[in-house]
Amino acid sequence: MPGAGTDKTKDWTDLPGPAVVLVEPQLGENIGAAARVMANFGLARLRLVNPRDGWPNIHAHRAASGADRILDQATLYASVQAAIADCTLVLATTARAHDQAKPVLGPDAAAAFLAPHVAQGENVAIVFGRERYGLQNEEIALADRIVTFPVNPAFASLNLAQAVALMAYEWFQLASGGALPFAMPQKSQPAGKQQIEAFFSNLERELDAIEYFRPLDKRATMLVNLRNIFARMQPTQQDVQTLHGILMGLSEGRKGPARGGVLDGEEASTLRALLAEYAGQSVPGDRGPVRGLARLLRRNPTDAERMLWDGLTRDRRFAGKGFKRQVPVGAHIADVVSFPLRTVIDVVPASESSAAASARSWRGCWLRERGYRVLEAPAPSIEADVTQVLDRLAQEIDR
Repeated sequence: MPGAGTDKTKDWTDLPGPAVVLVEPQLGENIGAAARVMANFGLARLRLVNPRDGWPNIHAHRAASGADRILDQATLYASVQAAIADCTLVLATTARAHDQAKPVLGPDAAAAFLAPHVAQGENVAIVFGRERYGLQNEEIALADRIVTFPVNPAFASLNLAQAVALMAYEWFQLASGGALPFAMPQKSQPAGKQQIEAFFSNLERELDAIEYFRPLDKRATMLVNLRNIFARMQPTQQDVQTLHGILMGLSEGRKGPARGGVLDGEEASTLRALLAEYAGQSVPGDRGPVRGLARLLRRNPTDAERMLWDGLTRDRRFAGKGFKRQVPVGAHIADVVSFPLRTVIDVVPASESSAAASARSWRGCWLRERGYRVLEAPAPSIEADVTQVLDRLAQEIDR
């Protein structure tokens, strides 16, 4: 969609409306800017009385920012009388009191005054004066009503296009019923009380775990305050799911290879070795505890795993190839895998027991039998020069 809010695929709004008459405009830029706001608010008829720099004007087209249709259809007149000759009702805009016995309207009242006349098919016009000194007394005398704007009396002069914008806005707001062009998309239904209560119960449990409610005698009041926060939010189902995810992430620890977990690199390596030895066994009753330890390992990678993953995510050669880290649970699940490429990157520790080496070998065979490529990345090589390891991996993946 070109432009800030300009959508040329949509139909042009052709609402009946008043003609805009610019009397002896001095600058082409002001004519173009006036045409632009006319297009913004559905006005199409522009009448020009003796533009100083002639017509057509290249500066007007540049300032119109695409509202060329209005400029191309603009009509020229030699005098104000000629420009309003076919009109049954004329409003004159001015910032100065001309001491004329004539009703004075604000822009909103002026739009309301014009509306029934336009609805009856009458030809009406709004006249705007020169940039330097506005309309003369004789020109004001030709109008049926005077329009002025509620501005700072010490600095009442408006730019020509600004004055047109104020009137055009009030007219379009009235003519269109104030309808906005778009609204917030409803991408998720409002969350039900049951879903909110489930989230709040989880939140309350986690806050109790970290002893958030202090002193305890204020626990009930604090819970009421928290509940009211979420009641005022009126969250959607997706909002609550997102909050659930955030809460679980905070309670389980940081994900991915970022630092900040509870294990250092050496401890993570020890835990990895223990899980590797377990991979060759099958003790169904122990899967729960082992699964929890595996998640802990995912959030506390070894130094080599962290360096490799950081390099993979920063290297453009691996962008879009679908690599992801997995929780290393089970004998056949690798740490880094790309399902689209059916490629596994296996980080080989510096030292491992015979049981762990056997389990890793068995996992590699299992994956290869199912069409996966297994690329090994020795941990010492990663720690020595991760760039060289990434170069090799990129070459092997592109083969």
